[in-house]
Amino acid sequence: MTTMTQTSARFREFKMPDVGEGLTEAEILKWFVQPGDTVTDGQVVCEVETAKAAVELPIPFDGVVHELRFGEGTTVDVGQVIITVDVAPGSTEEAPPAPAASAAPAAPAAPAAPADEPKTRTPVLVGYGVAESSTKRRPRKGAAAPEAAAVAAAVQAELNGHGSPAAAPAPAADASPVARPLAKPPVRKLAKDLGIDLATVVPTGKDGIITREDVHAAASPAPASAASPAEVPSVAEPVAVSATEAPAVTASARETRIPIKGVRKAIAQAMVGSAFTAPHVTEFVTVDVTRTMKLVAELKEDKEMAGVRVNPLLIIAKALLVAIKRNPEVNAAWDEANQEIVQKHYVNLGIAAATPRGLIVPNIKDAHDKTLPQLAAALGELVATARDGKTSPAAMAGGTVTITNVGVFGVDTGTPILNPGESAILAVGAIKLQPWVHKGKVKPRQVTTLALSFDHRLVDGELGSKVLADVAAILEQPKRLITWA
Repeated sequence: MTTMTQTSARFREFKMPDVGEGLTEAEILKWFVQPGDTVTDGQVVCEVETAKAAVELPIPFDGVVHELRFGEGTTVDVGQVIITVDVAPGSTEEAPPAPAASAAPAAPAAPAAPADEPKTRTPVLVGYGVAESSTKRRPRKGAAAPEAAAVAAAVQAELNGHGSPAAAPAPAADASPVARPLAKPPVRKLAKDLGIDLATVVPTGKDGIITREDVHAAASPAPASAASPAEVPSVAEPVAVSATEAPAVTASARETRIPIKGVRKAIAQAMVGSAFTAPHVTEFVTVDVTRTMKLVAELKEDKEMAGVRVNPLLIIAKALLVAIKRNPEVNAAWDEANQEIVQKHYVNLGIAAATPRGLIVPNIKDAHDKTLPQLAAALGELVATARDGKTSPAAMAGGTVTITNVGVFGVDTGTPILNPGESAILAVGAIKLQPWVHKGKVKPRQVTTLALSFDHRLVDGELGSKVLADVAAILEQPKRLITWA
């Protein structure tokens, strides 16, 4: 299946593609185009967030944007039409009817293209595994559902940047609860900024359109006779999500409710699955890393490391890679379906990264083959990409072992949960100056605590202890990076 269908010789539909990893839905974060804008083949038209990452979607044909089917902040199933494009602007052919407006309208099925129709270019994003909907589009006839047709016409006019058609009557008070409140985009943005649910606003504009004044009135303190918070309808208007903003619905001054979706939903599901599938064991060791900190300072001055970021995490990552080389059995996966232990002869080193969208774990592919400068460059690129929200699903797939640096938050250590499908995860605590017995005397030394969690189906206590002890020994005496490598 491709991402577009041909509703006529003039209009084409672009569907939400499967952006990888078998994901079934994505949230529209931002539209880069509006109705009336000209688009070209390969142009990015929107940014969507899946359970893995934010992805930009290019459109695979030229034309003029006719309709955006969903607003920002809406979660859309793979295979649903998200935008229609006029590929023959200037034609007098009638536009396809707009679907009835709702909070999450279903994508109508497109008729099969004629056999002699030229094939369109294969889109950049492939693997759309959703079958065509069997729902048929309702014919546009004057006698068929006049209220629904009026609402659809008004929403279509709104998307085109115009007011509601003069002939469209105001929606009845007992209209279907799924009908979308009528308001122009600037008014919707104002309502979003003020935290106002448009479904609760009383429209005073022509033909039932909500105006700026209506939104400001709704934002004013409610009179004593107003409905209590418990009687206020739930939010039906989608809220746009940015990299630094989470969707929130405030029920009262005492609590805030945040929808669980996107990356945070995926994190929760993965962590619950991991915690209750793999038997976790966590071991701890406290180690003097004074010599490692001196090595970091020296490497920062080394011309071979110019242009890359050098920090303790770099040496810790290298130490873990050496420990895995000395104890290769730890780098494995449990195949429940085939009842096999899969030994990995490569290390895709995951680095847990806190981002505005939540915790993600991209990994450095074939980290075991990289030199120290190459590893430093890969770490820097991984962190920068994660913070910008541009980490791809592929970058987070296929990890074997992970490091999580809780020390950056001033935490001494923790009991990390395994990334699903991986055998071990190393937590690094804060590096602090502490009294330590060194060469028979108590001296101030740089000390940290490491915690290694591992899957006890794959790694027994002896193997886990050896790996953790090796990492600690290298950090205490970094010269072992040379003698043990």
